[in-house]
Amino acid sequence: MSSSATTPVTVIGLGPMGHAMASTYLDHGHRVTVFNRTPSRADALVARGAHLAATVDEALTATELVVLSLTDYDAMYALLGAADPAALAGRVLVNLSSDTPDKARAAAAWAAERGATQLTGGVLTPPSGIGSPDTSTVYSGPRAAFDAHRATLEVLTAADHRGEDPGLAALLYQLNMTMFWTALTSYWQAVAMADAHGLKAADILPLAVDALNLRQFLEFYTPRVDAGDHTGDVDRLTMGAASIEHVLHTATDAGVDGALPAAVRGIFRRGVAAGHGADSASSLVEILKRPTA
Repeated sequence: MSSSATTPVTVIGLGPMGHAMASTYLDHGHRVTVFNRTPSRADALVARGAHLAATVDEALTATELVVLSLTDYDAMYALLGAADPAALAGRVLVNLSSDTPDKARAAAAWAAERGATQLTGGVLTPPSGIGSPDTSTVYSGPRAAFDAHRATLEVLTAADHRGEDPGLAALLYQLNMTMFWTALTSYWQAVAMADAHGLKAADILPLAVDALNLRQFLEFYTPRVDAGDHTGDVDRLTMGAASIEHVLHTATDAGVDGALPAAVRGIFRRGVAAGHGADSASSLVEILKRPTA
């Protein structure tokens, strides 16, 4: 990664992610200003040389580049909405808070009304990956602002600008979270089922790693899905429906919660009822494009 150690930066929000970001900037010699509603969270950073701003206004005016690491955009409004609008003028707000694409677009417009520029970001790593060149963050918003601060952003992770639309990075992040949480929840389900049979998580670790390595399936299905080709030459939805039925019975027979496999079974059943039984399970994409009645 490239770096510009002379660029000062403000980090607002010192949860695990914000704390890791501020710490990484200190590691790289940046002058770091921090702000958090609970000031004590900054103690370790201040001990290393960070400046703790007493107010949001002070935090904003300390630097041009302001990194926001907050729970969501409502938390951003709660903090920045109380600031003097003049403190926002001229700032580049790198909003790494999680929220919807529409809320990211609305926040970008809100910032612009106050003379600030928002770069939306989606961090695709846990806090432990901050500072590693092997991790990445997707950004969207004004390209000029991204280019001007890319070196400083890349101190944290590799930086990938995807477009001018401020909602795009938020969308990509939520797509990532859709896959992440669903896959991880399936792992928790498997651990619960294994436990009911006297197995530990360690006993199924190799199986879990292999099962969740879906690259070959994704690479196979992607061109077909994009072409609208759901031919059942390799798999059929009825096969998948039978399989998830077996999963559900295995869970309930062991006295384990079956809500997750039951929900998946419901989706498969909708696909079969819609006439896709002889098609590939990828035909569920078409079912999931529409909400349930």
